[in-house]
Amino acid sequence: MLKDKTIIVTGVASGIGAETAVQLKQHGAKVIGVDRNEPSVELDIFHQVDLMDAAGVADLIETLKGYNANGLANIAGVPPTAPPEVVVTVNLVALKKLTLGLVDSLADNASIVNLASLAGIGWEGEVAKIRVADDLDFDGVEAFCKTHGITAENSYFFGKQALVAWTHENRWTWRDRGIRMNAVSPGPVDTPILGDFLETLGERAEEDMRIMDRPGTAKDIAPIVAFLLSDGSVWLRGTNIASDGGMRANIDATSNGLN
Repeated sequence: MLKDKTIIVTGVASGIGAETAVQLKQHGAKVIGVDRNEPSVELDIFHQVDLMDAAGVADLIETLKGYNANGLANIAGVPPTAPPEVVVTVNLVALKKLTLGLVDSLADNASIVNLASLAGIGWEGEVAKIRVADDLDFDGVEAFCKTHGITAENSYFFGKQALVAWTHENRWTWRDRGIRMNAVSPGPVDTPILGDFLETLGERAEEDMRIMDRPGTAKDIAPIVAFLLSDGSVWLRGTNIASDGGMRANIDATSNGLN
């Protein structure tokens, strides 16, 4: 499905990123991995970078430009137990900086996939705040969080809401070159940071877990990312795919009076 394609994957050291790298290789792709930690999965090339490091991200962009990649999977992220400025920086600001820095060097008809979250639901009510964060840079995150009430309780939600909105916003930005952007929104996933989510998100996460038959796994999510990176998804543009065992459907149905 991905034979002869070169795909950049962030967050390859664990969880969904690691499983995505494995499955992309199985589909014939050349995988260039990025993470702050050493990966345990087979990659063609690996770059060790902390996405909190603005200079490191800038250097990474210049390095990755040379690959003329066919796809970018933005999977790296931190859980809501991290300080708010770290959550917003890694999950939103660094992701956007890397993507926008690379997009001109991507091959025509390339695919960009953002790993969002069920936590991104309700982004429509946060558009004003999301607009303020449009041009946010590394050195402005702390002040932004203080000014706009981004706290430990809502930083993860805000980052994912802004990412879903950004994906929709860029549905046609690069269509003159055939470059598309889509997102995948998992619900609770059984990865090394599942405990962090349950600890921080509290009652909401517990309710999700009660309704679901089981948490998702990296193997549930990675095939969707792989599909969005393949030529079979060329007519999906600006789409946010809910991969959550039916949780988004449940929320939409019950909030509108359906059983």
